[in-house]
Amino acid sequence: MPATKKNTDTRLGDRVFSTLSKGSGIALLVIMAAIAVFLAIRAVVAIGEDEGNFLTTFEWDANADPPVFGIAVLLFGTVVSSVIAMALAVPVAVGIALFISHYAPRRLATTIGYVVDLLAAVPSIIYGLWGALYLVPHMTGLFLWLDQFFGWTGVLAYDGTPARSLMTVGILLAIMILPIITSVTREVFLQTPKANQEAALALGATRWEVVRMTVLPFGRSGVISASMLGLGRALGETMAVATVLSPSFLIDPSLLESGGGTFAQNIASQFKEAGSTGRDALIASGLVLFLLTLLVNGAARLIIARRREYSGANA
Repeated sequence: MPATKKNTDTRLGDRVFSTLSKGSGIALLVIMAAIAVFLAIRAVVAIGEDEGNFLTTFEWDANADPPVFGIAVLLFGTVVSSVIAMALAVPVAVGIALFISHYAPRRLATTIGYVVDLLAAVPSIIYGLWGALYLVPHMTGLFLWLDQFFGWTGVLAYDGTPARSLMTVGILLAIMILPIITSVTREVFLQTPKANQEAALALGATRWEVVRMTVLPFGRSGVISASMLGLGRALGETMAVATVLSPSFLIDPSLLESGGGTFAQNIASQFKEAGSTGRDALIASGLVLFLLTLLVNGAARLIIARRREYSGANA
């Protein structure tokens, strides 16, 4: 009888947990659908009043009569700054995570891990103020060096203006997302089965060979997931970008020249002064950012699903 009662309680607990889990999942889908519908309705209204091309116009004057606005510059700035941030942050984050999880002494690893977790919780406005007051003035030397040796490419040409450019924004975003990617990657690397690592050591592998043959393959999916978390923050970052970037609605071939814009920065800087059509136009740009984020996360899930069988995570 006690065993029967225990099984009954277990089944009841399972049913309650299953119900709560399904309810949470359904609630999340409903919330996401509600946000998408709201954004789509307001976006359709705004685009219907737009006298320009919403996708290709290099102008944002939604309060004019007639209103003219487009997202070409915002899409370019958001994607480019995020790509720069990911290119800089992911390799460094993986290196720090490996050092913490497999190379550093225990006390040092604990201290560094604590600092990384602390940096992940710093508000973005703090990063923005630091970027505006310290990073921007100190980027001039680097930009001049890049211009001297790589200015011929056009992408890294620099005319000496204040370094409030997409490159500076990308570097600042890389610093911001570095703790998030490092923290998640470190936890994934720590979950590598000890048996696999000990087997590699028993075969005479060096520490780096152990990392290369066991840790990195096991943590590949986790690194991708951590990178997508960082990319999500980079795509939607608002205050830090608005503080550092000198906004303009021109696409300059050089990443070092001042100017540009991102979706989140444009919404934050223009929403207060926008009229009815202007707010709808900003919401329409927010819909594009929403879809871009969904597309990136969907691509990440697809990559993870394809690589899962090679990762060893499900072994």
